[in-house]
Amino acid sequence: MKDYFDNLDVIERNLKYFTDNHGEIFDAYENYGKLVHENGAILDEKTRWLIKVALSTSCQYEYALRTHIQKALHSGCTEEEIEHAILLVSPTCGFPKMMEGLLILRHLIEEKV
Repeated sequence: MKDYFDNLDVIERNLKYFTDNHGEIFDAYENYGKLVHENGAILDEKTRWLIKVALSTSCQYEYALRTHIQKALHSGCTEEEIEHAILLVSPTCGFPKMMEGLLILRHLIEEKV
């Protein structure tokens, strides 16, 4: 886990490389995400971000989870709502995945202080 947070700059440089060298693909991917997330949305924004928090927790992709937690907070979700979404992962996807998600949430909260 510590290695992940220590390597955020590597992840961000890799994304920059991708966008610089494959901008059209990135733009199409980003547009697709916006279409799915926003267009014709029946669920409210907070619920959509809580679902994405739970999904990225279950996939154990830390960078996505970190981003989705930040976007959930920005959309008005409370830390408690986000934690609950992460806790809901445990019965279906496993206790270790939920614990990893909690660790990332706690790290982000500590960064804010």
